[in-house]
Amino acid sequence: MLGIGHVHLKVSNLKRAEDFYKKLGFKVRERFGNYIFMTLGKKHHDLALQEIPNAEIPDENSTGLYHFAIEIKDLKELATVYFNLRKQNINISAIDHGISKALYLSDPDGNRIEIYLDTRHLRKKWGGFSKLIKVDELKKFR
Repeated sequence: MLGIGHVHLKVSNLKRAEDFYKKLGFKVRERFGNYIFMTLGKKHHDLALQEIPNAEIPDENSTGLYHFAIEIKDLKELATVYFNLRKQNINISAIDHGISKALYLSDPDGNRIEIYLDTRHLRKKWGGFSKLIKVDELKKFR
């Protein structure tokens, strides 16, 4: 196996989901019926969105996808993404897990997203470590 090829999400409003994911840097590659295929640049699509009108948001205690993750290249990009999303009034939290520095947010349908920088060169195992990253720490990398 080569890895995970893409994420396919069901959404209740395709236009609203498209607008949201464009804010994260995705671009539309193809549209077909109630589907939109979006890319971060290299593949045909990294994200497939399928509209299910009036779909219900699953209960938080239901099984299913907890989040999908998007890896970024460095702390400068992490800080840039954080401040760009805040500027667009997207609720976001920043967490240092020791093995990664991550931003967590949800799309309009409650699908959770992690945007992260892998820092396992600094710490090999997670071991339950998690602490909030202060905004001042992120400002240093802008």
